[in-house]
Amino acid sequence: MSAKSENSITQEITFISDGFRLHGTLSKPDIRRPPVVIGSHGLLSDGDSPKQIRLAQVCSQRNIAFFRFDHRGCGQSQGAFQDVTTLNARCNDLMAAIKIMQSRDDIGDQIGLFGSSLGGAAALSATARHTIAALVITAAPVQSRGIENVSQFPDEFSALPFSFYQKNLQFDISDSLSSAHTTLIFHGDNDTIVPIANAHKILAKAGNPKKLIIQKNGDHRMSNPDDQKNFIRQAVLWFDSHLNPD
Repeated sequence: MSAKSENSITQEITFISDGFRLHGTLSKPDIRRPPVVIGSHGLLSDGDSPKQIRLAQVCSQRNIAFFRFDHRGCGQSQGAFQDVTTLNARCNDLMAAIKIMQSRDDIGDQIGLFGSSLGGAAALSATARHTIAALVITAAPVQSRGIENVSQFPDEFSALPFSFYQKNLQFDISDSLSSAHTTLIFHGDNDTIVPIANAHKILAKAGNPKKLIIQKNGDHRMSNPDDQKNFIRQAVLWFDSHLNPD
C-alpha cells in the first residue's frame, strides 16, 4: 500500500472513440508512473459525477491517478445521447480510454476500473477484453430487464421513451462475469432500478478475490451520506491494496 501524497496534477484530455471526440479529466499524483483508475459513469450521468470527483481526489492522495471522462452523447463529449447510447458503445468508449492511458509514458502499467450502474456493466464487460488489476462497481446491471411502462422508473429515467430502452439497452453480460476478478461490489438493497439480485449474480460468477458490500436501505443513487463516505473509504482501500501492493 502507498504512502499518502498531497500533491496532484489535473489535465483535460480529449480522445477519439468510433469517430466521436470524448472529453476527460486526468488527476495524477506528482510521482513517477502511478497506476490509474478509469471511471465509467451511469446512463444519465457524466465524468463530473460526485462519486468520481471524490474518488479522483482520494485516489490521488494514495498515489493513484484517476481518469474520468464523458461517454459519447454525455457532458462535453460528441454525440446525440439517444442516437449513440448503447452498452456496446459505452464499452468501446471505455476501451478507448484504456488505450489512451496506456499510451502515456507518465502512467504506470497497472489499470483499475470504476463503474457506476451502466458504467459498471461496461467495466465488467471490459474485463473480457483487457487485463484489469482491480475493479469497483456500484449498482451494476447484468442484463436489461423487460419493462411494460417506463413510468415505473423514477425521475429522469422515465422521461426517456420506451423505444429507447427497447432499442438501445437490451443486453446480457452474464458470459463476461467469469473474466472479472479482484472485484468490489456495492449495491443498495432498496435499489428499484437495478435489483440487488444483479449483485449476487456478479458475486457468484466473478473470480477471486471478490467482495460484496450491501448498503442497507440503499437506493440506486447511493443518496445516503454515510453510504457515500463508506463507499469512498472502501473503494480507495481496495484500489490501493491491489494497485499499490508494495
